[in-house]
Amino acid sequence: MSNPVHEMLRFAFATKKNRPIRILCLGAHSDDIEIGCGGTILRLLSEYDDVEVHWVVLGSSGQRDGEAFASAEQFLADAKKKEIIVEHFKDGYFPYVGKQIKDFFEALKTKMSPDIIFTNYRNDLHQDHRLTSELTWNTYRHNLILEYEIMKYDGDIGSPNLFVHLDDTLCRKKIGLIMDCFKTQRENDWFTSDAFLSLLRLRGIESKAPGKYAEGFYCRKVVL
Repeated sequence: MSNPVHEMLRFAFATKKNRPIRILCLGAHSDDIEIGCGGTILRLLSEYDDVEVHWVVLGSSGQRDGEAFASAEQFLADAKKKEIIVEHFKDGYFPYVGKQIKDFFEALKTKMSPDIIFTNYRNDLHQDHRLTSELTWNTYRHNLILEYEIMKYDGDIGSPNLFVHLDDTLCRKKIGLIMDCFKTQRENDWFTSDAFLSLLRLRGIESKAPGKYAEGFYCRKVVL
């Protein structure tokens, strides 16, 4: 008897044809979005012609400001319309300045109603990441939210329940842009090309990606 073929449930990204796809990317720090969902953004922009992206970095300073803007410009090169916002809430102190960040989110909510939001993972052990995720959920109650993951010393990588398949070309482009744009981070022992590729490969294995690689996300609520 042959073994049964087990297929994962698949979704297609759909939107009304009379307007662009609207995407909101939120990151606590200047490289969070790129590391967590950069490949997915590159894939969406390669497959859809009419995409608007709001790209928001909450915590940056000094040389990292320039890196944040340069990287966002590179990742969003194919976006029909883009807005890049880099704020300066202090790294490592988000819970202690929560009111100011909450006010920022409330103002941001009036700017757009995204079809999809990418944000930090709710159970991330970095306090800035957790608060960013919490405020995303507090602010946006009627939008699809996908939480991305970022590897780190704390060992908080979990088991995502939604995957976006990527091929080798997209993965290499994502990693190349990250390594080129964020030169200030190269001294960190986790900030290496092989580390980024390893996580993409692992998520590819877990989701049986035909191109070997994938980004993983946590999708807590979705309406079909």
